[in-house]
Amino acid sequence: MSMRLVQTTFFSVLLLLVSIPASAFNGIPDKLSVGGKQVVLNGAGTRTKFIISVYNMGLYLQKKSNNAQQIISANEAMAIRIQVVSGFASAAKISQAFKTGFHNATGGKTAPIQPQINQFLKSAFGTSVKKGDIFDFAYTPAGGVKVSKNNKGLTVVKGLPFKQALVGIWLSNKPAQGSLKNQLLGK
Repeated sequence: MSMRLVQTTFFSVLLLLVSIPASAFNGIPDKLSVGGKQVVLNGAGTRTKFIISVYNMGLYLQKKSNNAQQIISANEAMAIRIQVVSGFASAAKISQAFKTGFHNATGGKTAPIQPQINQFLKSAFGTSVKKGDIFDFAYTPAGGVKVSKNNKGLTVVKGLPFKQALVGIWLSNKPAQGSLKNQLLGK
């Protein structure tokens, strides 16, 4: 097989993978309902660690946007859906990754929302996490962030500052993964 043919085949497969619509991710639908409001998929992608896919993720907004700072700041209904796709993911590993994410999203200033972070981590990742688990973090201004696992409500974490830090894990200037940030923003 010639090198040219191998390169052409590689780039054809790569183009196909890049062109797969966000809705093709298993567990990431095109729309969700948050507090009685319909939110639409803004973007979706996969969080990888080294070469392992850890989870698929979708960001849902009332109206599509590619402005990370506006999304973080917005005090309106929105949601994040995460579907665990790795058998290597554990509650302890994911909880630690979220702690790091909150630290990065707030520039190390987690103290004002530390009680909310603790509530969130204990409720969402206080028990086992396994491949196929689906987490929803649905925010409404009046209610806060409703945390659900596999369609079972676990807790509600109050406060816009907490929501901003949570969304900032993926959209801040120091995101969990730059390529995932771009995917969530539809870029």
